[in-house]
Amino acid sequence: MNKTVIVYTMKGCPHCTDFKDMLVKEDIDFVDRDIDEYEEEYDIFTQLTENDFVPALLIIEENGDKAIPHMYAPDRDYNELTEAVDIIKKHII
Repeated sequence: MNKTVIVYTMKGCPHCTDFKDMLVKEDIDFVDRDIDEYEEEYDIFTQLTENDFVPALLIIEENGDKAIPHMYAPDRDYNELTEAVDIIKKHII
């Protein structure tokens, strides 16, 4: 099963920078999606999660022709960046 970690971030966001640094340190592969560059995609994410805080996570599990999205947003699913890292680890291990 293939798994893709997408991290929604925003330029100038210190939490986003810290989070991406943590993922690099943990050797976790991720796709960085700036919310201004991927505005339509992020708008859908915020509608579904009812949350527009960053950094936010979308983990996609692909199994054959089926893709299962898992969406996680700050203050809804985690409060600390370390908790977000743990969420990713649970999915990719």
